Amino acid sequence: MPSPHTLFIADLHLSADRPDITAAFLRFLQEQAVKSEALYILGDLFEVWIGDDNPEPLLDTVATALTTLSRQLPIYFIHGNRDFVLRQAYASRAGMQLLPQQQVIDLYGTPTLIMHGDSLCTLDIAYQRFRKWWNQPWWQWLLLKTPLPFRQAIAAKARRKSAANKARYAAQQQVQIMDVTPDEVTRVMAEAGVQKLIHGHTHRPAVHQIEVNGKPGERYVLGDWYSQSSYLTVSADNWQLVFTPLTDH
Repeated sequence: MPSPHTLFIADLHLSADRPDITAAFLRFLQEQAVKSEALYILGDLFEVWIGDDNPEPLLDTVATALTTLSRQLPIYFIHGNRDFVLRQAYASRAGMQLLPQQQVIDLYGTPTLIMHGDSLCTLDIAYQRFRKWWNQPWWQWLLLKTPLPFRQAIAAKARRKSAANKARYAAQQQVQIMDVTPDEVTRVMAEAGVQKLIHGHTHRPAVHQIEVNGKPGERYVLGDWYSQSSYLTVSADNWQLVFTPLTDH
């Protein structure tokens, strides 16, 4: 019998355009997540979120699957930069408990900081300026009051701009701008009083050995699901990143 463990995922970017990712996610819930003690979703579950009133069938499919799982174990959700206006209405439909942008949790006796991770990319000044703007409650409230087609148009424009920025940084060999800033990582970990951090956002899955307050620490980066399913499993004596190719891709 497997030991008690907790699972972490991020950056699935679910959308109607990628049914293979949705299929992999549903399999993950039924085959892996159901065996765990808790599931943490650290942002960007969806490619884009334009409001809890979006009638797209995919949202119902995901909510039904998560609600089914939530009857057996708790599911926690931290907003990402793609689904930052996901509200309590959908969280309740999906059986998810909303967490703040940064949260320290106890993982089998180890205090651990969890977050989406975009706030750690401080070298991307343009993005951080945008992030500060859309984090304003009044702006989010105003956005959600606009007609659905208007929000869909805004989301499409934001996706095009994000893709253009990635291409520009790659062409200028400035990909590091979109990765975390090491000093910011150690700062937030020291501030939280932890030696372990779990986050997503950068799409660079890895385990980084770092030093925090003169002591050894670790930063676990979750992978995206564009070409594989990716999750972190944590038990009392084992932390492991697991990857499985998308068979339907």
